[in-house]
Amino acid sequence: MTTSADSVFVARSEGISAEGVRDQYADGKAAKVWEIFIGDKNSRTDNYKNFLIDMLRKKGCKRVLDVACGTGVDSLMLVEEGFEVVSVDASDKMLKYALSERWNRRKEAAFDSWVIEEANWLTLYDDIQEHIKDGFDAVICLGNSFAHLMDGFGDQREHKQAIGNFEKCLKPGGVLLIDHRNYDNILETGATPAKSIYYNTSHTADIKTSVLFYCGKPSLVSMDYLIAGNKLTSEFRLSYYPHELKRFQEILGEIFSSKAKHQLYGDFKEMNLVKNPAFYIHLIEKPQV
Repeated sequence: MTTSADSVFVARSEGISAEGVRDQYADGKAAKVWEIFIGDKNSRTDNYKNFLIDMLRKKGCKRVLDVACGTGVDSLMLVEEGFEVVSVDASDKMLKYALSERWNRRKEAAFDSWVIEEANWLTLYDDIQEHIKDGFDAVICLGNSFAHLMDGFGDQREHKQAIGNFEKCLKPGGVLLIDHRNYDNILETGATPAKSIYYNTSHTADIKTSVLFYCGKPSLVSMDYLIAGNKLTSEFRLSYYPHELKRFQEILGEIFSSKAKHQLYGDFKEMNLVKNPAFYIHLIEKPQV
């Protein structure tokens, strides 16, 4: 018997399943609150913005595929910084904020050419074939987004399939930037840091964490968010697959090959500068042919 977020845990923010990938933002509630909580591009921390922009420029990237666009905060930042961006997300409720921003600034050439599409990671390569051309210089999947994809078969085949599609969208020498929370620490302590390394916010967030084990193996982490501030109080639940660091590194190696250059960062810093990071960020380069 397989396990998934749908079959074992009902999200308080109830979604309507998209083909292949559950959309936990489908009812619009979490998407609306998330947009208020995250805010605009100026709420992104300097550490994060500088890390991302500097890394992309250091690698000579021009064309970027954002596979976890969400409300468009990161893509918007990249468009303004002069990158050619294609943005996709499985949630139309999240994408409506990005689409609205593009419409409002459509008279600016960079925004008029900004491509935004609804797409499924499991069929991504086929879904956006017309936009891939010779391949992207970079694919980014940040903000703990990849952990939304559950392990429906118990063998992580869908995780491998999704990352395989990310790799196929890259040109030789292109890079994947993908992150996940420090689930090793969450599984050990049962707690999730409420402070985010990605954005500054005037709202406070409390996160109550639950771990579901299936056949003795951690298979799902649910986080109940309490967001309050500016006369707003909201609660919603999101569910994640608990990616453990060693296994995630192994999967990246399987997909990109052992020849791929793979660098690991913690909270946007070199690993020797951070003891117990809240997030791990992987930078892996697709080998040249």
